[in-house]
Amino acid sequence: MNLLDGKLVSAKIKEDIKVDAAAFTAETGRKPHLVAILVGNDGGSETYVASKMRNCELVGFESTNIRYGVDITEDELIAKIEEINKDERIDGLIVQLPLPKHIDPDKITEAIDYRKDVDGFHPINLGRMQRNLPCFIPATPYGIMLMLAHYGIETAGKKAVVVGRSNIVGSPMSILLARNSNPGNCTVTLTHSRTSNLKEEVLAADIVVAAIGRKNFVTAEMVKEGAVVIDVGINREDSNETKSGFKLYGDVDFEEVAKKASWITPVPGGVGLMTIVGLLKNTLEAAKGTVYPKA
Repeated sequence: MNLLDGKLVSAKIKEDIKVDAAAFTAETGRKPHLVAILVGNDGGSETYVASKMRNCELVGFESTNIRYGVDITEDELIAKIEEINKDERIDGLIVQLPLPKHIDPDKITEAIDYRKDVDGFHPINLGRMQRNLPCFIPATPYGIMLMLAHYGIETAGKKAVVVGRSNIVGSPMSILLARNSNPGNCTVTLTHSRTSNLKEEVLAADIVVAAIGRKNFVTAEMVKEGAVVIDVGINREDSNETKSGFKLYGDVDFEEVAKKASWITPVPGGVGLMTIVGLLKNTLEAAKGTVYPKA
């Protein structure tokens, strides 16, 4: 078993981003600028946003965290997004999910200018990705592809099975793995909780991407010898064993599956760190205008 080490890969890529960001700042007189909006007091969301802001500082970006209470209205939030859309000093905007139940996340996603949508969730970016046109790729799938490229994982002609069909990870991941690119050129099966022969599908896979949001869902009996296993899951459980008061588990039973896998990502220390790298790369490209040229 070899470890797909998100800590190692993300550190290397962040060094490259830092160099590019410094060159951008020297040329333009300003830093790439990412704004994150956080609504409410969800512990996981606060941790994620704090990490994103910290990483922006590490690579030489400017970052702004805008916080609202859980009682903000949908109209108020959209008005703020529209204000940020018009601000030429801001390159990227993310609204941290989940949102309170009275706010429609699809409306919020669509309110963000797709040229600042560095999370890659806007329908225009997802549609352009489907057509293999320049776009901001959703940060987690983007990070996974960067990791596969770094380790030189052979994907062409391989059978890949994605477990989970979300618009954030599963669906775009299936598209990227099938594309005529490197990494890519897989034969892809997109599965989910209603797939009747799920175990058999996963067992046939050379590459497994688990993104279903259930602790230890993928077990050793579902994975064939030598498979590459990518665990997207981040499941928090209260724990007396850690200083934070919680422990993280993936969607894969790491201890048992690692005995059969040729390559596997840990949780934590795997895909989560690569997601931040995908976000940073998108933000830098937004600042430079390489995906969508500046007016």
